[in-house]
Amino acid sequence: MGRYSGKIVAVIGGGSGIGRAACERMARDGASVAVLDIDLAAAQATAEIIARARGVSYACRIDLADRDSIFAALNAVGIRLGRLDVAVNSAGIGGVPYCLEEVPQVDWDRTLAVNLSGVFYSMQAQFALLKDSGGAIINVSSVMGTVGCVDAGPYVAAKHGVVGLTKSAAISWGKHNVRVVAVCPTYVRTGLNRGRTEAEWIGLAALHPLGRLPAVEDVAGMIAYLGSDDAAAVSGSVHPVDCGYTAG
Repeated sequence: MGRYSGKIVAVIGGGSGIGRAACERMARDGASVAVLDIDLAAAQATAEIIARARGVSYACRIDLADRDSIFAALNAVGIRLGRLDVAVNSAGIGGVPYCLEEVPQVDWDRTLAVNLSGVFYSMQAQFALLKDSGGAIINVSSVMGTVGCVDAGPYVAAKHGVVGLTKSAAISWGKHNVRVVAVCPTYVRTGLNRGRTEAEWIGLAALHPLGRLPAVEDVAGMIAYLGSDDAAAVSGSVHPVDCGYTAG
């Protein structure tokens, strides 16, 4: 019996990267997993991976830039799987690097809509499913939610916002036995970081005290711990998975 046996988990952004790794990890631990992603085919591929391993899964499309899509998708999870125990908000977008004074309005608006407002509306919809029985919401922010970064103002602002939302929700929803935590990974080899050269990856790894970067499985392990009963007393906190990057 795994530590997620009998648990219902919904992972937004479960079609790839950290989200897919989290789906697979929690499914191996016994969870029934709803895989939500803007790319339905990717969500279905994750669900098929889980099904081949004899797990229970359900795929659904969601668009974090559309509030109605968010509520419809999460309501469908409640109807399809009966309830919700753990929600993971892992989806997000990067953006084109711009000097702060040159950021176009369309880039600012799009980044904040998906990476911050999308998380906010997802948390509202998730709380509606969790408030009667309790559970956990795990927001995947970023190491850039705790420090600054040149030429990434909209992304940094959104990820800092996710950390603030996490802390505020933990205070507001604790009385309902709903825990809310944030995970802040550093650079990870996912689609969000596509286009980097191997030399760039080596240079990034050298900036981290452990001399390496985390794999998606490292982040998924933290997510799986935080959503489990092993972390029953953990809420409102921020958890770097950064190979020591923010220690200095």
